[in-house]
Amino acid sequence: MKQSMLVFSLLVCMGTLKGFGIGNKDASRKGPADQGPAIAVFIPGVMSGSPIYELLAKGVRQAAEEKSGPQGTVSVTVIEGGFNQAEWEGRITALAASGRYELIVSSNPSLPAIASSVSAKFPQQRFLLLDGELAGNPRIYTVRYKQREQAYMAGHIAALVALEAAPEGMQARRIGLVAGQEYPAMNEVILPGYREGAQHADPDCTVDFRVLGNWFDAGKAAELAADMIRGGAAVILCVAGGANEGVVQAAFEAGAKVVWFDTNGYGVRPGTVVGSAVLYQDKAAYEQTIRFLEGTLPFGSAEVLGVAEGYVDFIEADPNYQASVSAPIREKQRRLLEQIRSGALHIGD
Repeated sequence: MKQSMLVFSLLVCMGTLKGFGIGNKDASRKGPADQGPAIAVFIPGVMSGSPIYELLAKGVRQAAEEKSGPQGTVSVTVIEGGFNQAEWEGRITALAASGRYELIVSSNPSLPAIASSVSAKFPQQRFLLLDGELAGNPRIYTVRYKQREQAYMAGHIAALVALEAAPEGMQARRIGLVAGQEYPAMNEVILPGYREGAQHADPDCTVDFRVLGNWFDAGKAAELAADMIRGGAAVILCVAGGANEGVVQAAFEAGAKVVWFDTNGYGVRPGTVVGSAVLYQDKAAYEQTIRFLEGTLPFGSAEVLGVAEGYVDFIEADPNYQASVSAPIREKQRRLLEQIRSGALHIGD
């Protein structure tokens, strides 16, 4: 009798603990009975003025909506991390510590290192990170885009436009690049790729590279761009987040041109934006989130996706591109794109 009472008491105790999430590691990560997995989208900055992050959230939400059903609703919470990079790890740590999210999704070259540090403290937390690379951590899956291809296409169109606009006999043709900050992908991939693409079109073309120091100060970006234009830069690639609008405004006022990066920017200022080298961030976010929800996302691995895989490209079909760029330049750009898409021209990673 005493033994039966002891077993009964233990069973009651275990059931009580389970109700409080003890003895069930996933209990704190589940909502009500009709609630499916919870996903957090961490924006390293703010959504407003950052189309690439808007596309990130759009792709995750699309996947969540598609996979919600009778078994439960997949919830998506978007958290803005702000512009102070020093605060990002603390905010992601708080998300992991809450135990609410089965997956944290983000996009930034600095995020793999941050996620690795957080996962050491919270080994049950899983991460899907785009625009970064880290292999070997069983809780992290990354996708890095072939941004050298993207930058090469941007540099090629920039140099072609600058060459056409240069006075006859001018030997020193120049284009510009305004970056929000310096980081490994910018210094080692984007800037060299941009220069290589430019010199494919015009071997004498040089690049004026300036760094803003943040991703939001449009006024300072306008000052940098105006100074570059005075120094002879006829076309500027802007990779400065919300500060891009300052570059576009300065170019418009001076009669210079701009090449857009990551999203289709022709509509930002038709006639001033003459090229858009894009990443299909929404596609990547959607497809990888679907894989997670289906249980097939290969955590611990790192994929690299580019033109051949359909994640990097240059927008040719936009009517603003066709209206603002001459037919001879469009034809030269088309031939380059065909070489890259077919694999006839291989651009280093």
